[in-house]
Amino acid sequence: MAKKKSATQLGARERQIMDVIYHLEEASVGEVHQRLPDRPSYSAVRTMIRLLESKGLLKHRQDGTKYVYRPTRSKTVASRSALRHLVNTFFGGSPSDTVTALFESEALTEQDLQHIQTLIDQARREGR
Repeated sequence: MAKKKSATQLGARERQIMDVIYHLEEASVGEVHQRLPDRPSYSAVRTMIRLLESKGLLKHRQDGTKYVYRPTRSKTVASRSALRHLVNTFFGGSPSDTVTALFESEALTEQDLQHIQTLIDQARREGR
């Protein structure tokens, strides 16, 4: 039997849907459908939104004859949760291994490096 995905394990299309709803703050199925690349059918979008709601990531309110969906948690909270999952899954829970992989796979600008150094300095001051 296939293992059920957790709320932090979203497929590509589910992430696209969540991105649209985060951008709009709240949206109907039709509004999400119109903004998706390589648009799937309307009913497929509706089904995926219902699945996201069943995972606890969205909630809805009725607006006339349609449902309007909004995220149940902020994008910052959701991003941190997804990042924790990624670090635990692919890097054995090691932040330093995660950062090493990022440095080795991305071309970082001087501005990126300065920003990262500022964050490191701040973490040291705060005792993290």
